[in-house]
Amino acid sequence: MFDIFTPSRMQRGITSRTFNAENPQGRKGAAAQAASRLGTGRKGSPAVDLQPGQELVLADVEGPGIIRHLWITCNAITEANPFVYRNLVLKMYWDDATEPSVVAPLGDFFCCGGAVSSRVESLPIVVAPNSGFNAFIAMPFRTRARIVIESQHPDTVKGFFYQVDCTIGDEVSDDMGYFHAQWRRSNGDAGKGNDHVVLDTVRGRGVYLGSFFSVTSLERYWWGEGEIKFFTDGDQQWPSLTSTGLEDYVGGSWAFQDGLQKDPEPVPGTYSSHSFGFTRVATKETTKFSNYERAMPPQFDMYRWHMLDPIHFAEDLRVTQQMIGDWDNGLFERNDDIASVAYWYLDHPTGVDGQIGTAEDRRPR
Repeated sequence: MFDIFTPSRMQRGITSRTFNAENPQGRKGAAAQAASRLGTGRKGSPAVDLQPGQELVLADVEGPGIIRHLWITCNAITEANPFVYRNLVLKMYWDDATEPSVVAPLGDFFCCGGAVSSRVESLPIVVAPNSGFNAFIAMPFRTRARIVIESQHPDTVKGFFYQVDCTIGDEVSDDMGYFHAQWRRSNGDAGKGNDHVVLDTVRGRGVYLGSFFSVTSLERYWWGEGEIKFFTDGDQQWPSLTSTGLEDYVGGSWAFQDGLQKDPEPVPGTYSSHSFGFTRVATKETTKFSNYERAMPPQFDMYRWHMLDPIHFAEDLRVTQQMIGDWDNGLFERNDDIASVAYWYLDHPTGVDGQIGTAEDRRPR
């Protein structure tokens, strides 16, 4: 997924390109020509303003090649609305596909739920130190790559900074898959005993890369006992792969707490590592978009990458996440608000646009 090159191996025929507001078309010898008050070529066009309804092309490049790095930053709040990171939608199209293979809200794609940023220090995704969204995921394409950001925000997002780094001329072999990512949400409406669908059945040969979850607890007591299920290659009622709980799946244990006890009240601890993390615990509203007290339903963000323990599938894949809690009387079914992003590679581009909904559908609690 990284396609890490050897610096001492100077391959012929490969060139590097960067797309940003200083060179929107990524043209050779054409960057940084805009003028500022300091003069021509002195940081004259570092950012753009995103208008409501605008679809900004971040990169449009002919292949073969590999998208290697994506960096974006912008303000989380505007005068009209505090949910910029849920209202901007990132989309990616490969080759001649008319439907995007990547569709996710900006923040959630970079492992930041609830329309707020958290510090993330993983290998493929880094958010540092405050809303500096980075993705180091190899995204091969054969004939064309197009990356856009769609604004469904109600007013102008001023100062939208971005950069897409890629190489062109790479040898994209037949066994290199196309990158996909899809956001989905069960907004407290799945019903007790029904599982959140992380990834509906995709068909083809591929590798599952990872998962991001943003959980809003809608009931009291512990919420993370549910198991994630991977149904591969014809699995029907029962999966071939499973976890033993959501906090186990993301590398944690014992409800992420400093202890299992009634007194003193246990405190959850956050962490972020190369392959897994529990990055956000929020119980207070921070946007200051109202004159009322700031308690809110508890929210939790976590991620898990399968770079070192890949999940391969030859024919099809379906991924689900249970909603199960625990208290002194044992396990119980829950009905929480779970938003997720699934990341995977597939042997052909396929459209994933059907779950993104409207900005209101994505509104954080």
